[in-house]
Amino acid sequence: MATEKDERNVLVLGTEEDVSVALAKYTADLSNKYCKKKGSFTVVLSGGTMIDTLRKLVEPPYTESVDWSKWHIFWVDERVVPLTSPDSNYKLACDGFLSKVPIPPGNVYAINDTLPPEGAADDYEDCLKKLVDSKVLGLSEASGFPKFDLMLLGMGPDGHVASLFPGHPLVHEDKRWVTFIKDSPKLPPERITFTFPVINSSSDIALVITGADLATAVNRALGDCPPSDLLPVQRVSPEGQLQWFLDKDAASKLHTTN
Repeated sequence: MATEKDERNVLVLGTEEDVSVALAKYTADLSNKYCKKKGSFTVVLSGGTMIDTLRKLVEPPYTESVDWSKWHIFWVDERVVPLTSPDSNYKLACDGFLSKVPIPPGNVYAINDTLPPEGAADDYEDCLKKLVDSKVLGLSEASGFPKFDLMLLGMGPDGHVASLFPGHPLVHEDKRWVTFIKDSPKLPPERITFTFPVINSSSDIALVITGADLATAVNRALGDCPPSDLLPVQRVSPEGQLQWFLDKDAASKLHTTN
């Protein structure tokens, strides 16, 4: 375990398999905590390799010990494609995770895939607002934005998180809960995404990063940068706890790991 001076908790594990094991325990422990505390657990998923890294969570002992009936599932970003498309984060999550655990279908909040990006973003934000009204979601007392229990984030080699890319104006969006992008530098180009005020209103965030191709961005992300040159991942700063999960490959360029 290496703790950086900005108080982010950085856990470096030997292999991606070790990360998967640790992530399952971490997520199950938080599920137990929040289900006991407030009777529900709101979880935000991302795309990329995240669903595969969650694979240990859909194995014993967690399949039986986790109270799946109290989970509510959201996406930090989504490609504006049909939900049946191989590019869909929803389909990725369904195939690798949601189909293997008994989360009530009504507790899974996918985008409306019949709408264009602007409409899909508006519709998803409206969905969140209705869930706030019905007390499924709370609001952060500090920010006034929706407060999720756990957000599971990955990172791209360019340091992007969600669909918030380096140098893109959306990095600075501070009014909307959900916005859209039509010119994503990573295909497909049309997406919706949570904004940083929503991301950073979370109670807990896990940044899960594995693989040597991400080592340069990890080293930069955990280093010192002037505010004008921050990677998007460096803007992740939740109200609660931020936990980094790295394998040795992703951490291989860090100067301080244990």
